[in-house]
Amino acid sequence: MLRNRYTVFAAASVIAASAFVAGYATAQRTPPIKTIGQSEEPLRSLDLSNELDSVKGRPLRMRKITVQPGGALALHSHADRPAITYMLQGQMTYHQEGKPDLVANPGDGFAEGRATTHWGENTGKVPAVWIAVDIPKP
Repeated sequence: MLRNRYTVFAAASVIAASAFVAGYATAQRTPPIKTIGQSEEPLRSLDLSNELDSVKGRPLRMRKITVQPGGALALHSHADRPAITYMLQGQMTYHQEGKPDLVANPGDGFAEGRATTHWGENTGKVPAVWIAVDIPKP
């Protein structure tokens, strides 16, 4: 009789422990195996194969840049400093050597590589704001 009580107690303990572990495991969030609800739109890209000899010691940086109405960016080159940009707000007119002027509005942008030498001016009535991603020299 004692042996039957011990067997029943042991069986009940195993069942209770199994139920606890199963409940604990089902309460845990498991990472999804597929991405859900994401969308993406490629904006700009630049093949870096011929742009840089080495990336050692060089950062990849992202900046939000603002130029006030009437403001300007000085003439500069992107040799050894490839960049991609994406306009968020306002209007910039870009003057690139050897090319016609280009007016950039929200949603526009540029891929600027070794052959890009340009300057820009805010020709709009509100601050021009864009995201610039580049690989500057240290």
